[in-house]
Amino acid sequence: MAEKRPIVVMKAITVEFPGVKALDGVDLKLYPGEVHALMGENGAGKSTLIKALTGVYKISSGSITMDNKECMLTGTLDAQNAGIATVYQEVNLCSNLSVGENVMLGHEIHGPLGIDWKKTHKEAEKYLAQVGLETIDTHTTLDSISIARQQLVAIARAMVINAKVLILDEPTSSLDKNEVQDLFAIMRRVRDSGVAILFVSHFLEQVYEITDRMTILRNGKFIKEVMTKDTPRDELIGMMIGKSSQELSEISAKKEHTSSIDDSAPLVTAKGIGKKGSVYPSNLEIHKGEVVGFAGLLGSGRTELARLLFGADKADEGNFTLEGNALTINNPHTALSHGIAYSTENRRDEGIIADLTVRENILIALQSIRGMFHPIPKKEADEIVDRYINILNIRPADPNKLIKNLSGGNQQKVLIARWLAAHPKLLILDEPTRGIDIGAKAEIQQTVLELADQGLGVIFISSEMDEVVRLSDEIEILKDTHQIAHLHNDGTLSQETIVQTIAKTAIDSNNLADTQKEGAENGSGK
Repeated sequence: MAEKRPIVVMKAITVEFPGVKALDGVDLKLYPGEVHALMGENGAGKSTLIKALTGVYKISSGSITMDNKECMLTGTLDAQNAGIATVYQEVNLCSNLSVGENVMLGHEIHGPLGIDWKKTHKEAEKYLAQVGLETIDTHTTLDSISIARQQLVAIARAMVINAKVLILDEPTSSLDKNEVQDLFAIMRRVRDSGVAILFVSHFLEQVYEITDRMTILRNGKFIKEVMTKDTPRDELIGMMIGKSSQELSEISAKKEHTSSIDDSAPLVTAKGIGKKGSVYPSNLEIHKGEVVGFAGLLGSGRTELARLLFGADKADEGNFTLEGNALTINNPHTALSHGIAYSTENRRDEGIIADLTVRENILIALQSIRGMFHPIPKKEADEIVDRYINILNIRPADPNKLIKNLSGGNQQKVLIARWLAAHPKLLILDEPTRGIDIGAKAEIQQTVLELADQGLGVIFISSEMDEVVRLSDEIEILKDTHQIAHLHNDGTLSQETIVQTIAKTAIDSNNLADTQKEGAENGSGK
């Protein structure tokens, strides 16, 4: 059997910017009929390598060949003409145009009087059928369909240019489980047609499910190319972050239960707290030093409940106490002034203030508490900022750098620093590790455990149930905006238990609401 030949060979690719070598002699080979994962932490060089392959960045040295012919990629049009198509995490199409117009943009069918729209839409139907969208109306505007379908439209557009290489950059980050499986089915169909697919994702489960081969980068350098099926996960993670298996096990180690939990009296008690149309009445009890996990599928009500506790949304029923004192939380400022902090899941739009520096982003909550007429003295501000940059290992360690120029993982660390600087009693972390690299994820997980050891109450929300199990002392299970179960994590609990609880619990809204209200009258949800 003849040895498979790569369709793309990137050899010793170096990309330099003033004072920075973003890529240093990186190799990449893409094979037809394979899904190839590009793996590495944020800052490893994945995006830079993709931009070199798509003509966005000019390479300083090295070579790129397709079909054994050297390519001079001076722009994105060169890459497209060579048969390279890219589908980004945020779909880069025209939302105000129709589905058919997006598919055929630049490739419309012309007649004697200009564009023949009837034939153009008919042609679009052919390509949409290739990605499982044969039933969609091509005249539908793009912004009226789901993100998952928009990504399939983008893939259909790639088929129009007869792509030999399809790059999928974090395509699953906004998709639910069923949508991911639908996308994977299309990826397999495209792969089997002979297209080489380059897949970038932070989700290891997905990488192992869909890819054939992986290339690992670290700090802008090529580490290794491996076959996915032959590479244990701990070995992969070790190559990505440059740590041994022993170091990884220490980072991922779960804390001993009850080691720091103060059982004398609850820090927070919520009884029957809810909001009509948002989340049904729920009961919570959180102690100092305790990590309480919120687990559930997309739309379960995890975030909605967290927002009620912080006052981002106002509860219209239920009672809330902090350290035994009744408290009405109508807005985030009230919550923050009483020591309740909330790190949102929407880091980009609701968390960071992109055009401010790292320093300003860290100090803004504390300054809000003290008020505009009581500015934080410079010496104190410097000590606070330096302390949390060091504690959380924020990189680069430059407080005057704009936060928008940091990686996602370091932006998340800055947000955690912001809330820690405000000295909270209860810290609510909503998806703090979503979309960040494995090294930063491990560091944030370790930070959560250390904060609990210091006596902080923590609510930890994550879509990754194994992460919830590993970090949480108690777990609240939510489903379809109902609190359906409370699980004590005694060390034998598994994510399978959570999944089974969600799957087996049938919801009768009236009966469950009555049961929760009755429980609220008699005690907590525990």
